[in-house]
Parts: sequence; structure tokens; C-alpha cells
Amino acid sequence: IGVILLNPDGHILIGKREGSHAPYFSIPGGYLESGESFETATIREVKEETGLAIVNPVVMGVTNNLQTFGQESLHVISVCLLAKEFSGTLTLMEPEKCSGWQWCDPTDLPQPHFEASRQAISCYLEKKFYRQG
Repeated sequence: IGVILLNPDGHILIGKREGSHAPYFSIPGGYLESGESFETATIREVKEETGLAIVNPVVMGVTNNLQTFGQESLHVISVCLLAKEFSGTLTLMEPEKCSGWQWCDPTDLPQPHFEASRQAISCYLEKKFYRQG
């Protein structure tokens, strides 16, 4: 899953990934746990990564990440959610996975940008439910 966390200024939360997805920038996200709903995974991942508590995340898109498949032979389908309601203090919770968080204009993303994140943001901006990479 990937989560577009939107603040009142219209900016989205972007992190600089470390470890397996370095050196890419990306929205918060991760993998579903067994039996977990998209919404529950979104709430858990955002809390684990940022310390923020989100409510009412909404599924807004699906992406077929073929560029990642071509590069890593790993075929990932991403479910993208949008969250506009959150509370708490933005905190770097997993420095081994992310070196920092920043609020960015979704039309001016830092580079290089992770394919699944870029595709999710395109779905959001273009108001499309599906994108194929």
C-alpha cells in the first residue's frame, strides 16, 4: 500500500528511503500483513513510519508497477490511499528505512522518486483510479 497524506496546504508527505529502496523518495507505505484491510494497513504503516495517527483513509487508486518489475523482477501491484485527517507530531520513527520526512508540492516531487509513489501521486493529481507504469 501507499499513502498520500495531504496537509491543509495541499502538500503531501514524502520520505527519503534508506535500505532496500534507497536512494528513492516515496510516500509512506508498506506491505499488508496477513488478513489486514487496506485501511488498517495504512493506519499502521503511517503510525510506524511517521508517528502520526490518521483517520478515514480512502482507497483512491491502484498501480501496476512494471518499471520496478523490469528493474528488480519483482511484480508489485500497489493500492493507494488518501488521508486528509491526522494528528500527532511528525517523527522519524524508522531511521534505518527513512532518513527524513518533508511536506512537498505534489507537482514538484524530489528526485529520484520510487515508481509506486510516483504512480500513486499521478493517480491523485489526474483523478484516475488506475495507472500502469
